Amino acid sequence: MKTVIRATVAALALAITSATATWAAPLKLTPASPQPGGLKGGLSVSYAYPQTDIRTLAEAGRALSGGAQRGPALRGLDYRDTNIGEPTLTSKRAENVAASIRGYVRFDAPGVYEVDFFTNDGLDAYIGGQRVGRFDGRQTCDSTFVTEVEVPQAGWYEFKATYFNRLNTSCLMMRRAKKGKPLKWVSNGIFGH
Repeated sequence: MKTVIRATVAALALAITSATATWAAPLKLTPASPQPGGLKGGLSVSYAYPQTDIRTLAEAGRALSGGAQRGPALRGLDYRDTNIGEPTLTSKRAENVAASIRGYVRFDAPGVYEVDFFTNDGLDAYIGGQRVGRFDGRQTCDSTFVTEVEVPQAGWYEFKATYFNRLNTSCLMMRRAKKGKPLKWVSNGIFGH
């Protein structure tokens, strides 16, 4: 009897969670104001290299606030899963790296979009003032939840993220599409700083 009750409660909780996500309004993004001009391609990034393992976004944030170093700009968000020993993003090392990423992302048309990220390990990402991707922990290169966003006008939107990689391999990628279309990997050309 207890098993049946637990299964019923779990199924009900899953149904409520799914319905809430389906009925939730898209997050309305705020365009950059003023719209930036003369941007360089890619995203700016600063790194922290703590001596201890980074296991959470809070630990990554503390490492970055304790003395981050500017790194070579990211070409965008197309950093596929590395091999063990290869540097994380454009950093100087492969493991225990925290990154503060800043810049802009361009939307060429207004509308409702779906956005998600693939990350190894943690990520807290914002576009136009709204949190659009978050994973606080350690994982192999895998997706965050898909987030629906409303883009009120074409143009540039502020992008900022805190990211960390703990051990072994790393990845950081982004997908997006107009609602109802299949998600596709974004091109590096939509980012500027």
